[in-house]
Amino acid sequence: MAKRQNSHLNMGDALNEFIKENKLQKGIDKVDAKAAWASLMGNGVNNYTAQVELRNETLFVSLTSSVLRQELSMGKSKIIAMLNEELGKDLVKKLILR
Repeated sequence: MAKRQNSHLNMGDALNEFIKENKLQKGIDKVDAKAAWASLMGNGVNNYTAQVELRNETLFVSLTSSVLRQELSMGKSKIIAMLNEELGKDLVKKLILR
């Protein structure tokens, strides 16, 4: 267990340090990508979204509507740019719609 530090830290810095020490950033990125998809796409697309998963800079999205999948595949690059802007970092490089 780490020694207690006597210096004062604000809560944000303490959480960032905890995340870094315990190597939790990948898991947080996965949750953030899922939340970004839900907020950007809205209820219309979310009703047909079965699963969203981030693996190695690739976002896999399972859709239940083939028509919607075809429509979204036309604007993949725009969707990737919007997701990265929402996340605040260049996290998603590729989008695969299933």
